[in-house]
Amino acid sequence: MKELEGIAAGVFMEAAQKAGEAESSTGDYTDGDGLLHCGKCHKPKEKVLEFPGYLDRNGTRRKMKVRCMCDCETAAREKMARREKEREEMQQLQRLRDSSLIESRLREARLSSFVKTRDNQNLYKMAQRYVEKFEDMYKKSQGILFWGTVGTGKSFTAACIANELLDRRIPVIMTSFVKILQNIQGGSVDEAQYIAQLNRAKLLIIDDLGTERNTDYALEKVYNVIDSRYLSGKPLILTTNLTLTEMQEAQDTRFKRIYDRIFEMCYPFRVYGDSWRMGQAAQRFEDMRSILEG
Repeated sequence: MKELEGIAAGVFMEAAQKAGEAESSTGDYTDGDGLLHCGKCHKPKEKVLEFPGYLDRNGTRRKMKVRCMCDCETAAREKMARREKEREEMQQLQRLRDSSLIESRLREARLSSFVKTRDNQNLYKMAQRYVEKFEDMYKKSQGILFWGTVGTGKSFTAACIANELLDRRIPVIMTSFVKILQNIQGGSVDEAQYIAQLNRAKLLIIDDLGTERNTDYALEKVYNVIDSRYLSGKPLILTTNLTLTEMQEAQDTRFKRIYDRIFEMCYPFRVYGDSWRMGQAAQRFEDMRSILEG
């Protein structure tokens, strides 16, 4: 048994010797302890190890100098590890962005670029609080239904929430029922797998509820998407030009069951104000007139 221990210790010792030879850099020196020290931080680059199963001729435990890292090398390795972690996080963030399905025109939407007016102060605060308290919202499966007239910033606000959460590396998907139906009807994807992919995101945002076709087929698919999200226990944000009254007083059972499920999941928030789109169009008109007409 002792012979086996001696052989094992010898093998380990040989490996340690090969791996433990310290590399000397300019300014390094050997101190009074016989160990190589770093010329910058003055910490040892070597240390002495004992091999209890390997004895010398005098019967004492064999000792050997092996390589160790000084403070400079430790700091350099930690810096490299941080850079690698940052690189991996950036790659992860890019993958999240690529899979978010957010339209290119909305990918730069952020709360910092939100143009606050007298009418949309509460809208901004709502979006800001939802982002800040998203973990609570996620645990409670609490979503939002942004409703109001055309062009008041519902889609932009939803995109702000999406991008702010993506910046925090939280998986978000933002799409529309029109796109969902196109994908399902096209036959290029399996419906169950496609809906499961949507539900893997911690937050699902669906833009422009009510713009899809009102066929039995389309409404059935809309309900399936919303109901599957409900069953997943994850939050959903919707935007719509429909009024709250239209949704609450719907008589057609095809629509009523959709809206009832939405109200179970989403807090309805009315978006007020003049049309952003009309305002932007008017500004572009004035800019072009000043350029072309002087």
